Amino acid sequence: MLHLDGQDLGHGGTPVLSDVRLTVRPGERVALLGRSGSGKSTLLGALHRALGDRRVALVPQDTALVPQLSALRNVLMGRLDDHGALRNLATLIRPRRADRDAALAVLARVGLTPEADRPVEALSGGQQQRVALARAIHRGGDVILGDEPLSAVDPVQATALAAEIRAAFPTAILALHDVGLAREFATRVIGLRGGRILIDAPIAELDAATVEDLYAR
Repeated sequence: MLHLDGQDLGHGGTPVLSDVRLTVRPGERVALLGRSGSGKSTLLGALHRALGDRRVALVPQDTALVPQLSALRNVLMGRLDDHGALRNLATLIRPRRADRDAALAVLARVGLTPEADRPVEALSGGQQQRVALARAIHRGGDVILGDEPLSAVDPVQATALAAEIRAAFPTAILALHDVGLAREFATRVIGLRGGRILIDAPIAELDAATVEDLYAR
């Protein structure tokens, strides 16, 4: 169980979210909604810290990929902290057959088998986002945290990739910009506005009026 109890969250002493109180239980799929700048990234960072030493898979908004390395090698980096430096260096220079096959299997799940050996810097934004997701799936763990992990792909791909996330991780917390995708994916919605949690409810209770209030200027 993941718990925040009345915390003020921000950067460099500047508050972004105030009096944050929430509990995420195993098996929940949480969608974080809100306008740009509402604090979704800040909340994800706090939740990551609160998870401590539990195994967590991350999909940051900037993807955090190594541009010069291939898609396959970026996927392999998801498990670098499982091994020592020498094993990791060998893996990145000449991956073992079993490691390569495992990474290729994940790339297939996100539709990137043809791009496996292409450098990430040669891929489109949507393809890079899929590499970052593949790296997270390859890493595995109890929880995935994603900061707009599907924002650069088309709606059909987003639905398929959300299904892959659902299959790979028992618990998920994703900041999303697409309310329709949130309805398909999540069991619960947390909506941020004005430096606070405005909504914390089952996704079935997210009606049009509530969404309009959340995104109103």
